[in-house]
Amino acid sequence: MRTKRLAVMGSSKSWEWKTSAEAYEALNQEFKFDHDPSPTGGSLGLLEAWGKMNYVNPPYGRGMEAWLTRAVMEREKGNGSVFNIPARTDTRWFHEIVIPFADEVRFVRGRQRFGGAKHSAPFPSIIVIFRPRKEGR
Repeated sequence: MRTKRLAVMGSSKSWEWKTSAEAYEALNQEFKFDHDPSPTGGSLGLLEAWGKMNYVNPPYGRGMEAWLTRAVMEREKGNGSVFNIPARTDTRWFHEIVIPFADEVRFVRGRQRFGGAKHSAPFPSIIVIFRPRKEGR
């Protein structure tokens, strides 16, 4: 039983976790999003133009580094991004992208319940904020 439970906690049948309307609305009130490059999952959002203030809930897999790198590039263009991602503080992307480049990291208290899910997520989450860079800053 213990082995089965641990296997479930470390994996997922899907890399896509839809944000609940309540969680999105709370962030949207603060940041006033004008674009979501990852509304349906997949990596197509990496190929399109991003808005001035982006809400990003990317697929939670090996592609996380590409999404965070894109946020750093967008920030340099004057665009901001707010990420809702798993709190994987032991990963390379956390240490090489989030820590040196993010303007703010908010640790979500408890476990999020993603849209349509019966139960809360089996992992903790963080909100990572990349504020737009202003000239001379």
